[in-house]
Amino acid sequence: MVVALLAPPGVQMLDVSGPADVFAEANRQTGREAYRVITVGTAPLAVTASSGMRFLPDTTILDDVGSVDTLLVAGSPDLPRAAIDVSVVAWMTLQASRVRRYGSICSGALLFAQTGLLDDRRVTTHWKVATLLAERHPRVDVQPDAFVMRDGPVCTAAGVTAGMDLAIALVEEDLGRDIAMAVAAELVVFFRRPGGQMQFSRKGQAAPAGRGALQELQRYVAAHLADDHSIASMAARAGMSARHFARVFRHEVAMTPAEFVESVRVEGARRMLETGHETPKQVAAHCGYADVNGLRRAFVRRVGITPAEYRRRHAHARA
Repeated sequence: MVVALLAPPGVQMLDVSGPADVFAEANRQTGREAYRVITVGTAPLAVTASSGMRFLPDTTILDDVGSVDTLLVAGSPDLPRAAIDVSVVAWMTLQASRVRRYGSICSGALLFAQTGLLDDRRVTTHWKVATLLAERHPRVDVQPDAFVMRDGPVCTAAGVTAGMDLAIALVEEDLGRDIAMAVAAELVVFFRRPGGQMQFSRKGQAAPAGRGALQELQRYVAAHLADDHSIASMAARAGMSARHFARVFRHEVAMTPAEFVESVRVEGARRMLETGHETPKQVAAHCGYADVNGLRRAFVRRVGITPAEYRRRHAHARA
């Protein structure tokens, strides 16, 4: 099976090398060439990766790539700002009509979505560009927390290292669970990574938005997580009626007051769990939750895993 990896300018090197190593290890585990990986450039030049590394692709979109089984488009930090290259879009569209399955890795979804082939499909991408992908392509059903998504012939992976998760999933599909598990063990990666990618997101707290009174209120909430931040109390602090406050806040801040309070409390809880020694119960109290179950529900909703699990995964930072 030939796997073609399209490498756009400024490609994230691990988007290419990670899946390539998975497929190469699958060959070693089976004792045969189950996969042949070819890298495809967009021009007849060496590709300079985002890290500064340079490599010569096996072929380019100007050449006949031959028979391909799987087409994957790698990501690049430059793609959110890149202009549309109609020749690349035309090449991806043509190749997708010939292959068994196709998709993207990381921000490569921004490039591949230009073909329209992700429309009405469930896909994932790097958490940092998930909103941008959904805004530019409203018909694409973006799943921002997923590591890997498969919808018909479309296979997509989340940020960077998730390309290896996708490759392992494809190996399991092609060669079976035992081979895929052996590949994961050899490469010291998860066969099925727990949780979702939002546990890695570092959006932090956005700058206060809206009129001056609302900005002052947002700063106060972020600095006093344990206080009462009901609609009534926040409206009184902003000098508005509760009804008017709720309407103005949502219009100017682009979220409801409750959503804002939950977001800053969960972000505060993440920082405490990462660097402190408090238990989830203590963190819940510091962040304004009546009990640990309230924190747990909000945390799972926004981060994808429980506070206890998040705390365990950051034990090395506390040490």
